[in-house]
Amino acid sequence: MSENIVTSFYKFSPWYNYSDHKDSLLAICEQGNILGTILIAKEGINGTVSGEEKSLSILIDYITALKEFKDLKPKFSLAYGRTFTKMRVRIKKEIVSMGQPEVNPHHETGEILNSLEWDKLLDEEDVIIVDTRNKFEQSIGFFEGATFPNMVSFREFPKWADSHLEDSKDKKIAMYCTGGIRCEKASSYLINKGFKNVYQLDGGILKYLEDKERSESKWKGECFVFDYRVSLEHKLEKGSYAMCHACRMPISKDDIKTEYFVQDISCPHCYNNQNEKSMRRFKERKFQKSLQKGRIKCEQERPI
Repeated sequence: MSENIVTSFYKFSPWYNYSDHKDSLLAICEQGNILGTILIAKEGINGTVSGEEKSLSILIDYITALKEFKDLKPKFSLAYGRTFTKMRVRIKKEIVSMGQPEVNPHHETGEILNSLEWDKLLDEEDVIIVDTRNKFEQSIGFFEGATFPNMVSFREFPKWADSHLEDSKDKKIAMYCTGGIRCEKASSYLINKGFKNVYQLDGGILKYLEDKERSESKWKGECFVFDYRVSLEHKLEKGSYAMCHACRMPISKDDIKTEYFVQDISCPHCYNNQNEKSMRRFKERKFQKSLQKGRIKCEQERPI
C-alpha cells in the first residue's frame, strides 16, 4: 500500500475566477481519496491535504496549470496514519484571515530568508523576532528570543502590532509562523505601516525543521500542526504531543498522567473551565464516537 503523505501549499496571487474552480478541486480530491481543507479566495489559495502520492500529484498539477499558481511550492511530509477526516474546499474572503483588505502580500511583503540566512539574522543584536502564531501553538515550541503576541486569532495581529511595534519602525523585524502564510501577510501589513526592515522565514518553521539538524538548530521544542499528527520535530518526524478533544490544546505525556485528563472530555488546560453542561456534552460526544466504532451496544445507557 502506498504511503499517506501530507502536502501544504499557499500562494498570494490575484485570482478573479476562483469560485469557478471549487467543484473541480473537490472532484479531484474526492476521486483521489484526498482529505483535508483547501481555501480559495480572490487573494489566492491555501491548503493542507493528505493522500497517496499519485493522487496528490494530480491535484498539484491542476493547481500549477493555472497561470496564477504556476510557481506554487508545495511542501510534503509523512502523514503517520490518518491525518484528516473529511475533504472541504471553501470559498473565503481571505485565505488567512486578518480583516485588513488593504493588505496585499502579492504586491509587497518582507524579505524572504532561507534557514541559513535566518540563523544569521537571529545572531544579530537588536533584532525583534515575532512569532505570528496563536498562543497555544507557541506553548510547545519557538525560536529562542521570540516575542509572543499571545493571540487567540491571527485577526488580533494588527492591533498588537500597532500597540507594541509602533516605536520600532527602523529596527529589523524577523517574523515566522508554521508554513509562511501568516508571517507573509503580517510582514505586508508592517510594510504598509512604514516599517523599513521586515524579514520572514521562507517556508516557515516546517521548512526550517526539514532543513536543519537538531544540533545546528535555533528552534526549541516541537511545532504544532493543524491535523491529527498534532506536532512535528526536526526532519518533520512525528512529535510527542497529543490533542485534547475538548479544548483542542496540545497536551504532553505529563498532562495525560494528571487527574485532570479524561479522554475526549478534559485536560489540565481546560478542566477548571468546564461546567456540568459542557461535561455532559463531551461525554455524549465520546459515547457517540464509541457507538460509531462499535465499542458500545446501542441499547447501553447514555452517560449522565
